[in-house]
Amino acid sequence: MTNMSEFQHPRFARMYERISAESEQRGTAQHRDRALAGLSGRVIEVGAGNGMNFGHYPGTVAEVVAVEPEDHLRALAERAAEKAAVPVRVVAGHATALPVQDAAFDAAVASLVLCSISDVPAALTELRRVLKPNGELRFFEHVRSTKPWFAVLEDALTPLWSRVGGGCHLNRNTAADIRAAGFDIESIDRFHYAPLRFFPSQAHILGIARAGK
Repeated sequence: MTNMSEFQHPRFARMYERISAESEQRGTAQHRDRALAGLSGRVIEVGAGNGMNFGHYPGTVAEVVAVEPEDHLRALAERAAEKAAVPVRVVAGHATALPVQDAAFDAAVASLVLCSISDVPAALTELRRVLKPNGELRFFEHVRSTKPWFAVLEDALTPLWSRVGGGCHLNRNTAADIRAAGFDIESIDRFHYAPLRFFPSQAHILGIARAGK
């Protein structure tokens, strides 16, 4: 198995464990429902964290393979998997080297994770590899603001924030990255909300992309 030491952020993991519950109550749970609605077949989820998506998968999903590199979060995800209404298998791994076969999944889920992956193009290439021809990518991510003054602030804060926030970047153009990786975006909703009480409202995108044949 790939060495997971570089993906360990124990302080951030424990902080995320605490704040994720508040985020769910402030709208994130509803966005997870939207992001996962209508999925079916075998699904791979990258950066599953503490398993907050597991309770939102519809019953039409046959299996979720949830990949998470961080030890503490993966242990929490394993507990969440036991309570899920659909079969969930949690595995150690990271997005740029997924421990699964080619063309094995009907859909992939990237949910609040592409902000923290160091090599987004490589991760998206991996997702294309493991998806069946014409497979779906469901994405729900926070992205760089379209407000120029706020985007400049995000650019300035990102170097510090990424060090304390488990590698999270505030200023990524994730939709452009998805297109550049060869996915066709079929639908995309751009919206703002504040997932935490003392955080400003952030730009997010949510949608469906197709891997192509």
